[in-house]
Amino acid sequence: MSLPQIRITYCTQCMWLLRAGWMAQELLSSFGQELGEVTLVPGTGGVFTITCNDTLIWDRKRDGGFPDAAQLKQLVRDVIDPERDLGHSDRKGHKAKGEA
Repeated sequence: MSLPQIRITYCTQCMWLLRAGWMAQELLSSFGQELGEVTLVPGTGGVFTITCNDTLIWDRKRDGGFPDAAQLKQLVRDVIDPERDLGHSDRKGHKAKGEA
C-alpha cells in the first residue's frame, strides 16, 4: 500500500509560494512518516487547491479563501485516517464521516 500524496497547487502570479510552503510544512510536521509526499505545484490565474490522493480537499475559489492550519490538518486526517485524534488542533466533538 502506498502512502498518501498531498498536492498543493498555488498561483505564482499571486505570490502564494510562501503560503503553500507553510501549509506543506504544517502537514509534514503533523503527519510525518504517514505521508508519502507533499508536492508544491506552481500555477497561475489565482489557483490554490489542495488534493490528497487526487481527492480535492480545498479549493480557494470554491471554499472561499485559505484554510487555517488546524482546518487543513482535519481535512487531510479525514481522508487518510478518520479515526485519528489530532489533539489540541482537533475540532471539539469530531465525528468521523458518516456518523450521526
